[in-house]
Amino acid sequence: MNEPLIRVVKKAELGSRETFILRLEAILLALVAGGLFILIIGQNPFVIYKTIITGALRSGMAIQATVKIAIPLLIASLGVTLAFKMKFWNIGAEGQIIAGGICASYFALFHSGWNHWVLVIVMFIAGAVGGGLWGLIPAWFKTKYDTNETLFTLMLNYIALNIIVFLREGPWRDPGSQGYAKIARFDKNAALDKVFGIQFGWIIALVLLVLVFVYMKYSKQGYEIGVVGESQETARYAGMNVRKVILRTMFLSGAVCGIGGMVQATGSDVTLTTAVAGGVGFTAIIVAWLAQLNPPAILIVTVLFSILEKGSSVVQSSFGLSSDSADVLQGIILFFILGCELFIRYKFVMRGKGGAGA
Repeated sequence: MNEPLIRVVKKAELGSRETFILRLEAILLALVAGGLFILIIGQNPFVIYKTIITGALRSGMAIQATVKIAIPLLIASLGVTLAFKMKFWNIGAEGQIIAGGICASYFALFHSGWNHWVLVIVMFIAGAVGGGLWGLIPAWFKTKYDTNETLFTLMLNYIALNIIVFLREGPWRDPGSQGYAKIARFDKNAALDKVFGIQFGWIIALVLLVLVFVYMKYSKQGYEIGVVGESQETARYAGMNVRKVILRTMFLSGAVCGIGGMVQATGSDVTLTTAVAGGVGFTAIIVAWLAQLNPPAILIVTVLFSILEKGSSVVQSSFGLSSDSADVLQGIILFFILGCELFIRYKFVMRGKGGAGA
């Protein structure tokens, strides 16, 4: 059989210094490639890059907007990290965010007369339970029937989204809406309070960051997650209940994402819409992997993503660019940074030049 011209070979594990240099090179290449795209559309790359940074950080209001972007992204990234550490491919963070938002919104809409802090706590619990149960569904089917969790969690996203459509068009429709169906805006008593001008979801996000970090690194359950992720057979040999670990971890993964839905619905949107997740669940997957499933690193990557997102919108409005141009620029930068992860673990080998099959 003919040997292929180029093949991918796993390389020896790189040291931290080599890995850092490779990732730095990827960032530089991303900026160069993005700069070429900016030149092609007739703009100055240095001006555009400067505008991205200043647009996200130039004023207190801009910083607040950037933090608002970061809040649900950080929470969702922490949620999927729990599942990914176990090698359970949870692509359903969007649906879990939505489920949490729906459950919290029920109390915001129909029990807004409760004491404010009691209501906030109940909405928080409802969001966590709603997201957790939504995450538990694919985990149960995985442990019972060995279903494909990637497809299962992905499809649940669309079911959750259409539950909002059903509620918006039917039982939760705002009777005062004119011309189009929508869910009513929440009463002020059901909205999260602001700290430093931003809804205090950012405090919740930081607390979750610490809790997830401690849980994964120092708890017995966190250790079990890692063992199950490395080898279920080894986990069983060590006396671990693999089914219990999977169910528990996916409930927690969904619960953290559900808290993100509660925070977004009651803190930023102050209503429930089909945009409550807004693609955050998918972006969270990229953030979690770029951060190597490390909670402190997730915070750093989330901040950088949020600056890029907010800054791109400022570039779009300041220079009259289409939203597609901003999306292409973000895509180019992410392509190089994500592509770097391949070259950390693998290398391309030409025919007859060595490697595993030479």
